Amino acid sequence: MEIVRSHRQLAAAAGGGGGGQGALPTYRTAPQLEVRLEEFELFAIDRLRVLKGISDGLSRGKRPEEMEKLVSELWKTHMRHQDPAETLNKDIISHFVLRLVYCRTEELRKWFLSMETTLFRYRFRTESPESQRMLMTEFQLPYRALPHSEFETVKDKLTQVARSMGQSASVESLFFKVPFQEVPDLVASRRVYLSKGYAYVAMSQVVSLVVTQFRCNISKALVLTNRKWTATIKEQEKDRLTPIVEALSNAYFGPDYSQPKDAAEISLKDIDQLAKSSFPLCMRHMLDKLRENHHLKHGGRMQFGLFLKGAGLKLEDALAFWRAEFSQKVGSERFDKEYAYSIRHNYGKEGKRTDYTPYSCQKIISATPGVGDHHGCPYRHFGEENLRAALNRMGVSGHALEEIMDKVKNRHYQLACTLTFEATHGVSCDSGINHPNQYFSESQKILQAKNQTVENRAAT
Repeated sequence: MEIVRSHRQLAAAAGGGGGGQGALPTYRTAPQLEVRLEEFELFAIDRLRVLKGISDGLSRGKRPEEMEKLVSELWKTHMRHQDPAETLNKDIISHFVLRLVYCRTEELRKWFLSMETTLFRYRFRTESPESQRMLMTEFQLPYRALPHSEFETVKDKLTQVARSMGQSASVESLFFKVPFQEVPDLVASRRVYLSKGYAYVAMSQVVSLVVTQFRCNISKALVLTNRKWTATIKEQEKDRLTPIVEALSNAYFGPDYSQPKDAAEISLKDIDQLAKSSFPLCMRHMLDKLRENHHLKHGGRMQFGLFLKGAGLKLEDALAFWRAEFSQKVGSERFDKEYAYSIRHNYGKEGKRTDYTPYSCQKIISATPGVGDHHGCPYRHFGEENLRAALNRMGVSGHALEEIMDKVKNRHYQLACTLTFEATHGVSCDSGINHPNQYFSESQKILQAKNQTVENRAAT
């Protein structure tokens, strides 16, 4: 099924900021078009890579100039189209698909709104002054440029503000006078002159005005989309779009780790040592509980068993590993009858012969462990005291520990795990941790490189 549109018609329908190929859309209304299912999903995934990259950058506290560079790189990497004329279409389609994906809960709406607003802010800043003024008109902002006579009366005050920001004494001549509550970020950072309830906003600062309006529009649109989704779309599309939409919010884009990287193997005798050196906290915790209780419930067996499979534990060794622990509690006969089948099943040797993939961080974080369960993400599911103690046992303390706990309080669980990796390995992990098997694999690479360096020194 072809996509039915021309890129100019589509841009105009969705608010394309003038309709040119490089225009910045405002996404006012959904375009009337048909999209192939594969493009529906692929376009959304590419945009999601951009938004998740922005989220990681913000979580790491990147400065505005660093964020501007990051957004530009993410956009170039993921949002180009093999047909340049279709790049704008990809932009608009992907936004509306993700609006459908992220309208469904308050938490999803909040994240999407924040990331899309940040994306729009940095894209707007790279637009030409002419394009910026066109966008102001498109948003129907009710602000007029400050008359020259009024500008002259406040020019000295504007110069003082410019100097306080480290700018040159000469100030721009084009300013807008707006109610101060409409530019809270500029007021908070003291980047505008305030007088009688109004802020004097320079042309170079109008991004704050436009972004406020953009955020308001998208926020209202998400609520309306949620109503339509709940009332009609979810049921009407239950066999086609609904499964795609519901899966996208928890999408993981890295390797599936169903097969060990570089055909690596781990042996039974090395598991405890490897856990100490290279397992992420979630897997260390489950191994500890397995050794302690000689049992894990189904969720734990799935999460930990598939991780070991991805790390390189062969089926025969996996059966021996689980039998050695479980038989201490349930006996070998019961293990063979009730548990061995599911282990073979995970390795694709029973049932549909599906080669099951290890769980990603996103899937683990979204789990809801019950009483007696030990799976899930410790950064999300542990209490503060237990998490601190667990990190201490990994050798994390001091400033690094406090930084991790700060990320946990702000619900940046994957970043907390990334900081743990950096603290325990003494290296930077710019790509971030997105999968327990990625943690293990990267750890092994680092340790092997260190061992090789030591061996080389000893040889000389």
